[in-house]
Amino acid sequence: MEMKMSCVCLVLGLVLLMTVSSDGSAAVGHPDPCCFCFITFKIPDTEILEAVKTHSNCPKPGFVYTTKRGRFCKKDLQ
Repeated sequence: MEMKMSCVCLVLGLVLLMTVSSDGSAAVGHPDPCCFCFITFKIPDTEILEAVKTHSNCPKPGFVYTTKRGRFCKKDLQ
């Protein structure tokens, strides 16, 4: 009986560990891409690779600009 209890505890511990370390918590109900903080500096037009309007379900409307250096959020279209 003692062996069965230790196996049950081990299995429950592994399930708990998998639950905590899963990537399922990355999507918290917001579609990608959403902006939560915005830049105020101007991005040169020559550096912009792509500009995408945020989804209507995002809490704050804006535009996501993709450059060689990464992605930036602005409140208005440049």
